[in-house]
Amino acid sequence: MVVHFPGSPRPTLGVEWEIALVDRDTRDLSNTAVEVFDAVAELAGDNTPRITKELLRNTVELVTGIHSTVGEAMGDLDESLGLLRRAANPLGVELICAGTHPFAQWNSQLVTRTPDYDELIERTQWWGRQMLIWGVHVHVGVSSPRKVFPILNALLQRYPHLLALSASSPMWAGVDTGYASNRALMFQQLPTAGLPYQFPNWGEYERFIADQLKTGVITKVGGMHWDIRPAPQWGTIEVRVFDGISSRTELSALVALVHCLIVDLDRRFEAGENLPNMQPWHVKENKWRAARYGLDAEIILDEQANERLVTDDLSDLLDQLHRTAVRLGCVDELATVADIPRRGASYQRQRKVAQSSDGDLAAVVDSLVRELGK
Repeated sequence: MVVHFPGSPRPTLGVEWEIALVDRDTRDLSNTAVEVFDAVAELAGDNTPRITKELLRNTVELVTGIHSTVGEAMGDLDESLGLLRRAANPLGVELICAGTHPFAQWNSQLVTRTPDYDELIERTQWWGRQMLIWGVHVHVGVSSPRKVFPILNALLQRYPHLLALSASSPMWAGVDTGYASNRALMFQQLPTAGLPYQFPNWGEYERFIADQLKTGVITKVGGMHWDIRPAPQWGTIEVRVFDGISSRTELSALVALVHCLIVDLDRRFEAGENLPNMQPWHVKENKWRAARYGLDAEIILDEQANERLVTDDLSDLLDQLHRTAVRLGCVDELATVADIPRRGASYQRQRKVAQSSDGDLAAVVDSLVRELGK
């Protein structure tokens, strides 16, 4: 079967930012997406807002248009976030973004009714209903399908960096899980989620998709929900590794990191370089280490199984990407990535708030409300 990948003539950028709705009084999740969307539509008038529905009715998603720079994409999100705040505020609804809510219970959440979501819940049952999680997806345009899997496979070496920096889901249903990113390990329980297969070329991916369609695993080409995947409809590679990112500043930094990583790998591929690859078992172990230990993870670097603290390796990586950041106009945003370990990642900040407030998880929600937009 042929999976058409139109490609992008330039390294375009798009971002999807999932936002949780929180009751202003209880700090629990608020299943008010329908009311919020009605208010958004009224405020937007004839303009079409880039705010969409998600699986659960406690969630909305801000989706950018197609942009060339991080600054443009963030400006787009700023506009949508401002509109969403104006719609939510009179309803007594606050906004947060994190991989999980600190104390909400999954079985009290309402599902958005669509054929796709109904089919997902029917198939996945208990695991599907438990997906009380939020993330960020970043699309980067790639010019040809022949580049997709060499770039994607090489990008998996940077998986632990991306997850550790964004980890924001230490708590689940009122319990500290001991993980920096509980979301990452929960989401992979779904049959179409988790780490991608490392196909050698686009043709092998097409054969895989044909098998999945024939056996009913998926009903459409976009039905695989891998942590990093091709998005043939848009001609992009879509990075879905991130937990929900709690602040605007960190979001812009991590979007810049993804943009630079993919564009740098694209440049190296065009120059005839054999892009690095790593055994799937190392990739899987790195995912677990980053989810468990976050910025304290000792990660596997290469096929030779050399190891290094993820934050030490991050410093060198940012230096390597500086020239690409100049080309893409995101030097300042990329440099801000280094501030995350210095300040503490979201999972670390949440734990600090919980400890300083004698375990009051409503205080953690308050801190997330304050962080959004910073």
